[in-house]
Amino acid sequence: MQKARGKGKSARREEAVYRALADPTRRRILALLAEAPRSVGALAAEFPSISRPAVSKHLALLVEAGLAVAEAQGRERVYSLEPSPLSEVVSYVATLDAFWAERLGGLGAHLDRMAREEKA
Repeated sequence: MQKARGKGKSARREEAVYRALADPTRRRILALLAEAPRSVGALAAEFPSISRPAVSKHLALLVEAGLAVAEAQGRERVYSLEPSPLSEVVSYVATLDAFWAERLGGLGAHLDRMAREEKA
């Protein structure tokens, strides 16, 4: 099997996670799934301005990214949250947070020194 444009499966999955999280509707769907598993109909009811097929497309992207899983229950498919792919996002954001905390801390110290020098 050939890799798409030199990207491995994990890189494509990571990109799919970030792409899924970029959309506010999908983030809201994930928040709803974090509360409880839901059918497409139950999710669609939460979005009166979005068609049921559109909600289904959002769910398909979430499943593709590994952020949601579907289980057949009778005639319906019930979706639930799969949080494990979010650990990579949490790690990435924590790294950025530490970087900016260090930079802003350094800036604060520099501004404090400048203020003390001006008073002297």
